[in-house]
Amino acid sequence: MTNEELARRRTAAVARGVASSLAVYTDRAKNGELWDVEGRRYIDFAAGISVLNTGHLHPRVVAAVEAQLKRFSHTCFQVTPYQSYVELAERLNALIPGPGPKKTLLLSTGAEAIENAIKIARAHTKRPAVIACGGGFHGRTFMAMALTGKVAPYKQGFGPMPADVYHVPFPIAYHGVSVAESLAAIDELFHADLEPSRVAAIIVEPVQGEGGFYAAPPEYLRALRRICDEHGIVFIADEIQSGFGRTGKMFAIEHAGVAPDLVTMAKSLAGGFPLAAVAGQAAIMDAPAPGGLGGTYAGSPIGCAAALAVLETFEKEGLLDRAKKVGDQIKAGLESIKSRHRLACIGEIRGLGAMVAMELVREGRADQPDAALTKALVQAAAARGLIILSCGVRANVIRFLAPLTAPEALIAEGLTALEAALLDCVGPAKAGAA
Repeated sequence: MTNEELARRRTAAVARGVASSLAVYTDRAKNGELWDVEGRRYIDFAAGISVLNTGHLHPRVVAAVEAQLKRFSHTCFQVTPYQSYVELAERLNALIPGPGPKKTLLLSTGAEAIENAIKIARAHTKRPAVIACGGGFHGRTFMAMALTGKVAPYKQGFGPMPADVYHVPFPIAYHGVSVAESLAAIDELFHADLEPSRVAAIIVEPVQGEGGFYAAPPEYLRALRRICDEHGIVFIADEIQSGFGRTGKMFAIEHAGVAPDLVTMAKSLAGGFPLAAVAGQAAIMDAPAPGGLGGTYAGSPIGCAAALAVLETFEKEGLLDRAKKVGDQIKAGLESIKSRHRLACIGEIRGLGAMVAMELVREGRADQPDAALTKALVQAAAARGLIILSCGVRANVIRFLAPLTAPEALIAEGLTALEAALLDCVGPAKAGAA
């Protein structure tokens, strides 16, 4: 079977709305590499969109899943519960920043975690409204989609959106949006459209994922914490992409020294198996009545076993420290590519830990995003055996999500492929034009 043959079958069988970055059909994978159905090897700097911080098929995760499969695959926790759900909840409660007793709800997907976080916040506060940030991404189900601050392709044709969702600008220094301006927008919202006493929650990604890998300044997160405390609002940190060690802390918000009320997580929580969670202050988590939370597959025993193995891997392999080294290597490599070739198309290189991004622009100008170059680079990199992802509200950011377990030599090889692909795209005329 070839990639081309599978692409034809896909066109006939799979809904058009499910888009893929590449026409590369995976046959097998290991740690930071994968091979397609034609036997071609790729270096994986996408990691299933930050799902594989511990790499493809980490031996501990595989062993834990195999052991669980020999016992049982599913019972539904709401029917006959099991120890691994309880044990994982205990472990997550201990990891969440902030004082006081914590509790956890396990689910299946990131969007499901977001939906339930809003349910919990509304049940706790008895209020309807939610404030989110422009450029944020929170999922594809209706409330999560309404919270998402990007129209194309996530909201197009799917309205109307749920009511009582409000967006404010996210502070991005590179695009001239200061912390003061972002906070002023919240103040204006409170004076013009929405009294604070109607707000159930403020939700924010400590590092925006799909929005472009912009890190929220610590003073912004601290200010949001003060606003929530002043008005009795639940502060939700969406750590679905930035969590589980990606930034060098278990949760990105720890860099700011801020304790949210609730944290949502998914993606790398279970090393490639579907699992998500909402965790936080026990008094808030317990607001919904018994039976108000759950799901048939929520907290799958397979996912729980995998997640416990992921936590063990972080501890035994020092992956939080490794995240900083991976990020430093990628950022240094990108800076070297930019300076050696004097590439004006690279507007900004940024990153917190191993959550690294490169913003592509025209003529070195932040206000001239180059989405066409970004799209071309994803394809050119694949042609050279490297898988990368684009993101950003203007589709002009390349994000780098190499597994934290990827060897230094493999990352270096990936950066070499990226350099060649970028020169393929810009050509000798533009290289050296900065």
